[in-house]
Amino acid sequence: MNSTRGRAARRGMRWLWAVLLMPLAVARAPAADSALPYPPQLQRDVNFWVRVYTRIDTNSGYLHDQYNLSVIYDTLHFAPDSSPRARQLLVNRTRDRYIAQLRQIALGKGPLSPQEARIKSLWGAKATRARLLEATHDIRFQLGQSNRFKAGLIRAGAWQHAIARALREEGLPPQLAALPLVESSYNPRAYSRVGAAGLWQFMPGTGRRYMQIGRAVDDRMDPFMATKAAAQLLAYNYRILGTWPLALTAYNHGLAGMRRAVQRMGTTNIVTIVRHYHTRMFGFASRNFYVSFLAALKIDRDPQKYFGSIVPMREERFREVKVPEYVDIGPLEHALDINSEALRDLNPALRPAVWRGWLAVPRGYELRLPLQEPTLTTAMLASRLSTQTLLARAATPRRAAPRMRAVRTEAHRFLAAVVKSAHASDVAPAPALAQAPAAAYDSRVSFAPAPPAAAGFAASMPDGDASPERGSKFGLTNQGLLAYSGLGRASQRPRAAPDSMLMSSQGAGSASPGYRPSVSGDTDDEQPVSAAQEDAMSPSLGPADGSSQNEDPTDYSVAPNGTIAVAAAESLGYYAEWLGVSAWDLRRLNHLSFRQPVRIGERIRLDFRYVSPQAFEAQRVNYHRALEASYFAAHRIAGTEPYVARRGDSLWTVTQRFSQMPLWLLREYNPDTDFADLRPGTQLVVPRVEEVSGGGA
Repeated sequence: MNSTRGRAARRGMRWLWAVLLMPLAVARAPAADSALPYPPQLQRDVNFWVRVYTRIDTNSGYLHDQYNLSVIYDTLHFAPDSSPRARQLLVNRTRDRYIAQLRQIALGKGPLSPQEARIKSLWGAKATRARLLEATHDIRFQLGQSNRFKAGLIRAGAWQHAIARALREEGLPPQLAALPLVESSYNPRAYSRVGAAGLWQFMPGTGRRYMQIGRAVDDRMDPFMATKAAAQLLAYNYRILGTWPLALTAYNHGLAGMRRAVQRMGTTNIVTIVRHYHTRMFGFASRNFYVSFLAALKIDRDPQKYFGSIVPMREERFREVKVPEYVDIGPLEHALDINSEALRDLNPALRPAVWRGWLAVPRGYELRLPLQEPTLTTAMLASRLSTQTLLARAATPRRAAPRMRAVRTEAHRFLAAVVKSAHASDVAPAPALAQAPAAAYDSRVSFAPAPPAAAGFAASMPDGDASPERGSKFGLTNQGLLAYSGLGRASQRPRAAPDSMLMSSQGAGSASPGYRPSVSGDTDDEQPVSAAQEDAMSPSLGPADGSSQNEDPTDYSVAPNGTIAVAAAESLGYYAEWLGVSAWDLRRLNHLSFRQPVRIGERIRLDFRYVSPQAFEAQRVNYHRALEASYFAAHRIAGTEPYVARRGDSLWTVTQRFSQMPLWLLREYNPDTDFADLRPGTQLVVPRVEEVSGGGA
């Protein structure tokens, strides 16, 4: 009888927990058939991107107003073999001509020529003197994308089933499968000048949350692995922001940026934000990300209307076998007796160093084999490999070419000279220079204020090893060196580790900034007009600055009244170091007694006598990115699970229940939860974290 009552009680408790968790499960993901809103106020913007994607190719482009996309001044056509310089000159000359004509129309002197009348008619009732003069500053060039877009529709067939499955597993709208058309034109080898890579254009920092990214493996280049990661990222964005227009825009602009936009505008309405939210970071790409997605979705639903008959690529299918130990690619190819090119095409995540034999294929790597190959187990593969070829652990590159070793040695000697020069001029170098490339950041590191301008640094650079001219040998311009080393203005872009920045000959999987490897059958190799115009020339509106695709929803900015909200893993000591004052100065300013702690979420006032708010913000962001980089070098997020707070729970106790999860990570997944007043029954979302094997090292 007692056992029967016990079973009944346990069933009752399970039912109760199911009822409690049901609202949370519903909140985690939207219904699979939920429609993405299509505001009529954004129709003109959608129409513009439909024209870009379907009417003009990469040898043409529109000269247009960047705020009113219905105003297209001209269509420029380039000779197919024209140089980037020639294209730039044509764009500049045409832009200057329209600027002069807009000014002439605004001044109203004399009758309008037919061309001037046409320009004025583009503005209709808005063609006031003030608006036309303002328009002279807003002329922008956008390269056409029709050939790239059509190629993307064809390539999409190889992965559309895998993408549909990944979206379905996360409970996401199937329409999101159109996003790679905007990001990369479904080019799995796409690589942007700021380091975004692959089908879904993941930045390294965000990619490491979900995938392995290292010297041997870069899962961003694998369409299947990157798709699973993108589904997790999109689900996370939606859960935090609550609407798909915001969640998709956050894919470009970052969670913190979109939360800040919502707070400042007082609305989640995408039309209001797109039309009226103006900051330095919320630029053309961010404003247009959602409407460009809607345009891609519109074309994807009816491609024949725009391109005629489209025959998608066949679905990519394969078998998999787990590699038993670290093993060089040569013996592996011999044991499998498979064509090297076929093996390389099926395993795009393996980096060039592996294919060149400098690094081993990692232990546990899921190696893909042609579908027609017989089923092969890990044990069977191990039996085909001699014990001499199986390595117990990963090794550093063993067979780098002598010339490459010389380049690396000289490069690191150069960077060491930069560090020495920085210390001589009392300027602290960035942690990426002061430590080994893959080393974890010390959370106690102090970031010194940056000098006010590049000229100050140039003046402090001695002749010889650390000269900017010598740095250019490694692709480091004077400006690039400043941004990389942290000695110039605080950079909003993530800094690359020395190996990834200097090894410009690594191949398609790890191209140097600005290089976009082509895909088999893809012949649109046109170069951007110039670095300044690359955003317009790019096949995507993907990440273009440090805020892009950053999953940390915390607002690290300083309020106009000089206060900040305390974030996880921060202290008065850190603030004092970043500000160049003492912790006691901050205690007096905030009327805090000795040893009185500051609590997460509490607002405190800062002392900006020696450091500007902007410099403080940059140092604060760098600190948190360093913490995340250190953690995600050894962990990745495999999913989420719900948790209901119990009596006595706090931020600390909850993290201890889940393998000592960092406080900041739990906060990121629950940014609106008041952990200082965590009450029983509060519903939380907890990231499911797993350790990363050495495969990405």
